[in-house]
Amino acid sequence: MTQALRPNTAGSLLATDGRPHPLPDALLAVTLVLGLTSLITGFFDGLHLLSSWTGLVGIITGAYGQWVSVTTRERFGLILGLGAAGVGFYLAMSHGGLFGGIIGS
Repeated sequence: MTQALRPNTAGSLLATDGRPHPLPDALLAVTLVLGLTSLITGFFDGLHLLSSWTGLVGIITGAYGQWVSVTTRERFGLILGLGAAGVGFYLAMSHGGLFGGIIGS
């Protein structure tokens, strides 16, 4: 009868402890969306402003998400989003940066 006392967390996507975590889950979703956007648009020269800013914001939200995350599954997703945001950010910086020649030319 010990199975009746254990919570079933096998079907849970993020919260492995059986409790809801709305802030880390929201930060995970935002970081993944920003990271993918930054990574995809980072390969295009003309989209360096979008890619650099989404990458920077993705890095910031991912870092804060790592700080407040509770479970390993949340941290794993945040690391994926942080990696994508970082690569997209660095690609965008090589194409023109955050301001793209508007300041300092």
